[in-house]
Amino acid sequence: MKIVSTIQEVRECVNAWKKEGKTVGFVPTMGYLHEGHMSLIDAARENDKVVVSIFVNPMQFGPNEDLASYPRDLEHDAKMCEAHKVDLIFHPTSEEMYGDSFYSYVDMNVLTEDLCGLTRPVHFRGVCTVVTKLFNIVMPDKAYFGQKDAQQLAIIRRMVKDLNMPLQIVGCPIVREPDGLAKSSRNTYLSEEEHRAALVLSRSVFLARDMIGRGERDCKAVLAAMTAEIEKEPLARIDYVKAVDFENIQPVTQIKGNVLIAIAVYIGKTRLIDNLVTDIIE
Repeated sequence: MKIVSTIQEVRECVNAWKKEGKTVGFVPTMGYLHEGHMSLIDAARENDKVVVSIFVNPMQFGPNEDLASYPRDLEHDAKMCEAHKVDLIFHPTSEEMYGDSFYSYVDMNVLTEDLCGLTRPVHFRGVCTVVTKLFNIVMPDKAYFGQKDAQQLAIIRRMVKDLNMPLQIVGCPIVREPDGLAKSSRNTYLSEEEHRAALVLSRSVFLARDMIGRGERDCKAVLAAMTAEIEKEPLARIDYVKAVDFENIQPVTQIKGNVLIAIAVYIGKTRLIDNLVTDIIE
């Protein structure tokens, strides 16, 4: 496994693989890797070669968000990647990615205006811009994203389709702690008490899953039950509890087809997300 920090090194390596007829799978991350990331890397092993990027992208953090404190540990990340047979880690600096002056951005309407986009207005422009740059640098055949960040997954799928990017986006299931909490690098911010409190997110998602499994199709009823469950936890503060069409992130009233039921909840100062995607055909 190689670790490189420049765009030129990535391109030289990938170009050599392409000349040999190798396929390339790509997993973009912000590092501090966990089992959720490893599930993406394992899925990417269906390709001949796997590239992982580790880059805490400053462009997707707002002025009062946790850019400075976001956890970083390249040595830990490299060991995990090597154990899962990653071929190349791309670990650039901000200067390498954006230079001294940067004027070009990739933006999107509609899909970015609800859910996380309401309270994080600069976030998805930063995500779309950095992901586009990474796709142009790595030139993968397939790229792998987790369903935990379901709005991001929908946005990137739409961006790739709209801009005719020559790759396939593969969505992978949420990976959870044994107690049900969705894996996230931000879980490290939680105290033991806050971790226990954070379980209210998965409990509310499982409650929705069970209601839908019993035949409930009214979004209002499902969201009300989820909200009531979350409000039982004193340390929890709801950002949103919503149901939207998973393709275009627009509100829905009935649960049919691919519906994304998504939540964002503050546990203390830490903002966590979780979700459920339905596939109801009746």
